Amino acid sequence: MKTYIALLRGINVSGQKKIPMDELRESLSNSGLENVQTYIQSGNMIFQSSEEKKSDLETKIHNAIKSYFGFDVPVLVLTPDKLNEIFNNSPFPQSEKEKSYFMFLYEKPDETLVSEVSQLNYPNEEFIITDNSVYFYCATGYGKAKCSNNFFERKLKVTATARNYKTMVKLLSLSAE
Repeated sequence: MKTYIALLRGINVSGQKKIPMDELRESLSNSGLENVQTYIQSGNMIFQSSEEKKSDLETKIHNAIKSYFGFDVPVLVLTPDKLNEIFNNSPFPQSEKEKSYFMFLYEKPDETLVSEVSQLNYPNEEFIITDNSVYFYCATGYGKAKCSNNFFERKLKVTATARNYKTMVKLLSLSAE
């Protein structure tokens, strides 16, 4: 059995795509995943499976949610090692890293779009785009930022989901247990 982390995009936000965590755990356990844990209400899961292909796990989770709850939810599955790599590769100093966001890209963005977006500059905001993530720091706070998750999705034309530093630390801790 391998441990995996699944990140769901856009659930339980502003009353949209409401998914109770106990029902989510039950539906995914019934679909064959083992030791399913959730962390907070925003779509963070740790589970175990003998399945090796992350794309098959993403499809399994997506289909279970679609079948049980009736709506589509983008799903990204990562290994603890990959999550740890993304976390540790943050380009920001620790004081900024602790106030930064990690936006996970569901696919590699087009290099031309990355180049165009990387030229943009907003006061008090810094970001670095990689093949699988966007590291984002805003000195005035995420709520006031121009460069939100939706901003990067539109500009890069890829699905993304964001997690803050505290959530990253907790997911790494839970996946190591």
